[in-house]
Amino acid sequence: MIADAIRRIESELPEGVSLCAVSKYHPAEMIMQAYGCGQRIFGESHVQELMKKYEALPKDIKWHFIGHLQTNKVRYIAPFVDLIHSVDSTRLLSEINRQGIKHGRRIPCLLQLHVAREETKFGFTVDELREFMLDGQWRDMSGVDLQGIMCMATNTDDADRILEDFHKANEFYRFCEECAGTHFKIRSWGMSGDYHLAIREGSNLVRIGTMIFGERIY
Repeated sequence: MIADAIRRIESELPEGVSLCAVSKYHPAEMIMQAYGCGQRIFGESHVQELMKKYEALPKDIKWHFIGHLQTNKVRYIAPFVDLIHSVDSTRLLSEINRQGIKHGRRIPCLLQLHVAREETKFGFTVDELREFMLDGQWRDMSGVDLQGIMCMATNTDDADRILEDFHKANEFYRFCEECAGTHFKIRSWGMSGDYHLAIREGSNLVRIGTMIFGERIY
């Protein structure tokens, strides 16, 4: 079933759009089923769970951290994480930079943009992120590699509202790309319920869990 789901999703993804299989709350055995059919990018949102899976599973897996990341937890994943999607403050970015330097890495990161009409979602506002990009201090951070933007749409069944959120993110991504240059290339938005809409509005990295693994197990 997992392999069938991945093949079905991949058949729907345009060229240049990658799949992050969201494996949080699912056991290693299920991840290995996805791995067995060629999936290599997996998303986790809890540091302790990610560390256990990193130790237990093949080392060619590319682990993406997609949840809210506390600054005091960065050190645990800094040695191996392939991409942090959820950089939602300059304080967090500074700590990732510090840990990247400590481990001799430039840790790939995405800046989390808040576009949803919900106060509970983390992220920079458009105005905050514009100021951050124009300020340019991030250029001196040798321990991080800013590669793009992540966002989540409003939790609603209104497709027009979701498209509006993704359109806003896509438009702002273009501004950031002009500031950062060609290495700024990742647009991470779209999940199981809205990834078709996300792709229409420029996403090239979708985060899909439930459609692959089903409802969470633990």
